[in-house]
Amino acid sequence: MQTSDFNYNLPEELIAQTPLKDRTSSRLMVLDKKTGEVEHKHFRNIINYLNPGDTLVLNNTRVIPARVFGNREGHTGKIEMLLLKQREQDIWECLIGRAKKVVKDTVLVFGEGKLKAKVLDVLEDGIRLVKLEYTGILNEILYDIGTMPLPPYITESLKEQERYQTVYSKVQGSAAAPTAGLHFTQELLDEIKEKGVNIAYVTLHVGLGTFRPVKVDDVENHVMHSEYYEITEDVCKIINQTKKSGNKVVCVGTTSCRVLESASDEQGVLHEKFEDTSIFIYPGYKFKVVDNLITNFHLPESTLIMLVSALAGKDNVLKAYEEAVEEKYRFFSFGDAMYIK
Repeated sequence: MQTSDFNYNLPEELIAQTPLKDRTSSRLMVLDKKTGEVEHKHFRNIINYLNPGDTLVLNNTRVIPARVFGNREGHTGKIEMLLLKQREQDIWECLIGRAKKVVKDTVLVFGEGKLKAKVLDVLEDGIRLVKLEYTGILNEILYDIGTMPLPPYITESLKEQERYQTVYSKVQGSAAAPTAGLHFTQELLDEIKEKGVNIAYVTLHVGLGTFRPVKVDDVENHVMHSEYYEITEDVCKIINQTKKSGNKVVCVGTTSCRVLESASDEQGVLHEKFEDTSIFIYPGYKFKVVDNLITNFHLPESTLIMLVSALAGKDNVLKAYEEAVEEKYRFFSFGDAMYIK
């Protein structure tokens, strides 16, 4: 299976640069994974596709202002650092701009010394393992000197930082937002709950594993970076009961989907987990827990479009994407949504 099999043509003007004022006013393409048939709705209509007894699974991770700018100690040249993943107390995996100059034992200085990072090890793909040095609380320092790590295809500045957070974000730690959840308001979630739909929260801190480009020709040779996730016993019970009762498990976003498939045994039974996952889902994968998926439109040749293709079929997905382009849907993080039923 070739990476190029997941390519499609996307006019640049369809890449959404700013979020809509009303989260629920995004368009919603509904794709039937069995027939390939497509419907065109608005996101607020998602409630019509959820039934009493179903469970909606959301990722409650919260994006931290993980991008900081500074310099090497004793130098004036600008250095950019993106915090990706916390390994242990104050030990982080980071993506470094101009990484060739940042060797082991280099000390990086940010915010006029409010934050320092000493390089402990040089890893692959421009990643460095660093030890952070600061006085006080790290999150407070990051909110003072850092910026939201918007994807590179978003070139406009974000006026309201909370628009890159889901309304249910809670657990600090992501380097990017689980963007399928950006379409929900608390009012819509309340309506869904009132309908008798269970709402369950898991946590996956989005890091390089989710948005790292696929650089190999053969899909099976791609290696995912690991990301930390949590799923509690209470949530496992809710979802296991949903499956047992014959109702649907609907994941909001590929991250929630990866949590459930990572925490499941071969019989499709979920177990409490607090660990890393490097699961890579592409066509041929047999889903054990997830029935349906709410997701955004993803980059060509990305692991995300591969996951969606595993659930709905590559031909169905690429045909739907072609129709989305024709209908001028908005793509990527701040774009429109797809519901795979």
